[in-house]
Amino acid sequence: LDELRGFEGKAQVCYFQGFNELILNQKEDFTFDGRNKRPPLDRVNSMLSFAYTLLNNDIASALETVGLDSYVGFMHQDRPGRTSLASDMIEELRAPVADRFVLSIINRNQIKADDFEINDNEAVLIKDEARKKILSEWQKRKQDELRHPFLDEKISWGLVPYSQAMLMARYLRGDLNEYPPFFWK
Repeated sequence: LDELRGFEGKAQVCYFQGFNELILNQKEDFTFDGRNKRPPLDRVNSMLSFAYTLLNNDIASALETVGLDSYVGFMHQDRPGRTSLASDMIEELRAPVADRFVLSIINRNQIKADDFEINDNEAVLIKDEARKKILSEWQKRKQDELRHPFLDEKISWGLVPYSQAMLMARYLRGDLNEYPPFFWK
């Protein structure tokens, strides 16, 4: 399991090396030199952390809805207060849902540099009004539709965590031979 986590970490570094190239507008205000958190040290990392929290909450809710315990995971170590299974499942949805969302609100100029503040410990924080704006855009984005790659049905982005949780539950109950991860093109 530690070896698998090591591969995941290396893949994440490679993935984020190209992330800055996807920022097409406001490049001077939204530069990205790699992932940092606790605290986020730039605007992009601040938004990524916020989007990952939103997605994690959506996934945890979906898991509970289908009868799975979101606190018992496979890859992420179980610890009090951590939704480990949601943390496991966020990996397949991080890029197509959260990262894509953050890039789009930057590139569409829906968020600006002055929507952030830097506190005493150098953490870059999203101001309250901007947070409301981001939440509003997140809810709108969840209404957009896509064709689910495994189910081959049109669903809203907001139902993707639920559909994946449902597929995970079906796999764990023996209804599916393998879990079909979400691969979006």
